[in-house]
Amino acid sequence: MIFDFLLAILWSFSPFGEAKVGIPYGVLKGLDIYAVFIFCFLANVLVFPMMMFFLDKINVYFTRWHFYKKSALFVARRAKMGSGDKIKKFGFFGLIFFVMIPLPGTGVYAGSIATYLFKIERQKAFWANAIGIFLSSVIVWLATLASMQVI
Repeated sequence: MIFDFLLAILWSFSPFGEAKVGIPYGVLKGLDIYAVFIFCFLANVLVFPMMMFFLDKINVYFTRWHFYKKSALFVARRAKMGSGDKIKKFGFFGLIFFVMIPLPGTGVYAGSIATYLFKIERQKAFWANAIGIFLSSVIVWLATLASMQVI
């Protein structure tokens, strides 16, 4: 049981799934549906400060390597094309909406990159990401419960 909680939390912390995978994993493993929601949500929220630290401090050193710099520019271009207009136009609410959509390529990792690229105020960006993660987690949680006919 603890192992399944840890895996759900790790999925929620992972860029390959975030809470979009962690919550269904925990619920399908038969864990307490409320605890799964809370722990997966909180794990996903912790990604934002970690990403901001990475982008501010560590990213500078990695850009010295050609492969990393080329990859980072590719990700930056995709982030600007995919979300740039909406985030610039709607600001705080655009970032919430972008993070909220439970689809691959959206979420707190992409929201953190957008925050960094568009130089959005960190405190506002944190709250926009947290609200977006919460709404996305609610959507995924309710969809999972509905598909299992728990609600």
